[in-house]
Amino acid sequence: MAEKIKVGILGLGRAGRGMHMTEMEKYPEMFEIVAGCDRDPKQIEEAKKKYPDARFYTDMNELFADAEVELITVATRSLDHVDHAIAAFNAGKKVFCEKPVAASVAEFDRLWAAEKSRPGSIFIRHNRRFESAFTQIRDIIASGKLGWVYEVKLARNSFQWRNDWQTFQEFGGGQLLNWGPHIIDHSLRFLESPVKSVWSNLKLVAAKADAEDHIKIIFEGENGRIVDMEISGGTAYKDPVYVIHGTRGSLISADESRLKVKYMNPAVPLPEFAANPGNPDGYGSGHAPVWVEDDLQVAPANGNDTHVIWRELYEAIRNGKDFPIKFEEAREVVRVTELVRQGAIDNVRDKNF
Repeated sequence: MAEKIKVGILGLGRAGRGMHMTEMEKYPEMFEIVAGCDRDPKQIEEAKKKYPDARFYTDMNELFADAEVELITVATRSLDHVDHAIAAFNAGKKVFCEKPVAASVAEFDRLWAAEKSRPGSIFIRHNRRFESAFTQIRDIIASGKLGWVYEVKLARNSFQWRNDWQTFQEFGGGQLLNWGPHIIDHSLRFLESPVKSVWSNLKLVAAKADAEDHIKIIFEGENGRIVDMEISGGTAYKDPVYVIHGTRGSLISADESRLKVKYMNPAVPLPEFAANPGNPDGYGSGHAPVWVEDDLQVAPANGNDTHVIWRELYEAIRNGKDFPIKFEEAREVVRVTELVRQGAIDNVRDKNF
């Protein structure tokens, strides 16, 4: 194993301390957290409890000047990601940028221009590419057992009277920039085609500020496939997380722990018959598929869970391996997000409702 990557975490809140720190701890032979920065002294005190020997700053420029730090992970508020990532890059650091990478294509292109000037220095944390259910479902689709997949439905539903900073538009709050980059990225991977059209609707249902907490987006690919995605903080009942429909079968997953798959038995030839323009005695052709039904346990969090992105990051930095999250893919997520924001029919709840 090559030497550890010395890490400084910029932003020690839910993402920086709650996610980046805990995920890196799974790879102690690859990463060493040596520094951190947050404007809130309370966040620093909490971080010090876990890393008493690390150096902590309230000024990010002092973090960037720390000579021991090789990699900065950017986990600040959403609208600051590009500026903070570029500032860390300009200080000579490698950068791992939390989602949303940017709130607009223009902002994203600023970051990409920096990366092009020193390739292999900036990386994007679309870590949910490695979710076990997501990777397993893509393998099932690729196997062909569902036939040609014509529709995919994705849902992340809950009910929350949420009132933190991510519910305020002025801070880049709302589900479009919170869960949105993850599920839009999943949607584009499932689409397997350039986007032909996008329909969207944003609503404020349960959250307490002014940013949307219920979003619906329908993508149509140039290949004819539809991806229907929903993220909600205002639903009492949850829809299945995944529903996949193909010409030879379907897949459903209620909660990502199990996959139920029903598909035509590939060992049984399809019946040969033609359409009949005459007057029928009943409904249907009289032919029925021979079905196979599988109830699959989703693979445990071994090699396909979200924290695996840190192993990929290490391999990219230390061993020159291609990082799986491409800038052009991340830019498309930002482009589509911007289209959704511009084209959505916003239905903001009347506060007196």
